[in-house]
Amino acid sequence: MALPPQPKSGETIRIGLLGAGNVGAQVAKTLVEERDLISARVGTPVKLVGVAVRDPEAPRDWRIPGELLTTDAEALVDQSDLIIELIGGTEPAGGLIERALRRGAAVVTGNKALLASRGTELNAIAAETGALLRYEASVGGAIPILRPIEESLSGDRITKVMGIVNGTTNYVLDQMDTTGAAFDDALDEAQKLGYAEADPTADVAGLDAAAKAAILGTLAFHAPFSFDDVYCEGITDVTQDDIEAAAASGYVIKLLAIAEKHTQGQAPGVVLRVHPTLLPRTHPLASVRGAFNAVFVVAENAGELMFYGQGAGGRPTSSAIMGDVVAVARRLRAPVPEAPTISSEVNLPPLPIEKATTQYYIDMEVADREGVIAEIARVLADHHVSIESMRQPGSVTIEGEVEDSENGAKVQVVTHIASEKDLHATVEELRGLDVVKIVNSVLRVEVKK
Repeated sequence: MALPPQPKSGETIRIGLLGAGNVGAQVAKTLVEERDLISARVGTPVKLVGVAVRDPEAPRDWRIPGELLTTDAEALVDQSDLIIELIGGTEPAGGLIERALRRGAAVVTGNKALLASRGTELNAIAAETGALLRYEASVGGAIPILRPIEESLSGDRITKVMGIVNGTTNYVLDQMDTTGAAFDDALDEAQKLGYAEADPTADVAGLDAAAKAAILGTLAFHAPFSFDDVYCEGITDVTQDDIEAAAASGYVIKLLAIAEKHTQGQAPGVVLRVHPTLLPRTHPLASVRGAFNAVFVVAENAGELMFYGQGAGGRPTSSAIMGDVVAVARRLRAPVPEAPTISSEVNLPPLPIEKATTQYYIDMEVADREGVIAEIARVLADHHVSIESMRQPGSVTIEGEVEDSENGAKVQVVTHIASEKDLHATVEELRGLDVVKIVNSVLRVEVKK
């Protein structure tokens, strides 16, 4: 693989920045004010030569010198040795990154949506031209998670990666759990604090976390996964009743992004999923509060590892961007061939959610009459789903009968490990029973297997 022409020793590495939002403005500030420090760490002078923006007059968190601002992003790409892309979205960001890679320029980006949709293609272009492509900031903000997976654990076999990778949803669920806040109130507070966008759909619907799950799965299992391979549920249907029921049973609800290898009883593959999950309060991820993020990795030899830190905001995300900038600039100064991100010899296809196995929590409103519990237990047994625990709020135990208000009773079941396929069939039959008025919630429970 031929390497593109690189700066000679002592030559300045020219850096072009695309985008100057919260993160971009902080990156520009660091590159201007800390230029001597960054240059010393790289071993070669570095210089920010331009910042491409749509509106040079727009107010920004840091006042970028006017001579650096330009609206001609393509010209900036063509004159830079290293491009930092912080525009977001798929276009024009995708076209500009491809333009940079095809001319051999290095690229640092935090664009999770683009990487989840075109990551395999962009990595292939980088491999073809010898360009460097880094994207540590695309998952977990300041948390250094991608390099440890890609490099530190490259001699191990990862079996599972799961994490809290969206600060907005973690803040909302944490407020519902610790203060009793309603969903809408917690989300409104997240917006006031700057954790959530004016349109929080990508966060609360799980779409942001799903893009990150695809990136984590790709690096962890050396296989090309995309956003479309990820099963996705958001948190909009999580109720205060769910939060309270989880707490009463020793659980907390978190939105998790999970990529897990499955090998037993089937062709090997990876299930990628994002959904609200009940975690035992003793689990390390259960203690992640507020808008913080954390990623939990399970590997055959290293065992269990957790990476924790601030997952959003200009300063934390700019830290990850600048870490990539320094690492890439050092390679530009003293280039060495870089191993491809995707190993072609590994063939782990994405598996549908039906292949997943875990425990489940089922919340039901049932009729107030004799034999209800026995009927529910029969349905679960018919579908090979066994019961770990059963709870009736307001009652100490359930012993074959339901006794509650004139409107019926609430029953909450936690199953043993079952397949998604069997659980789905179970819930469908429960919904058809005369004794079950409504199935309020079905949530997955994360346990060690």
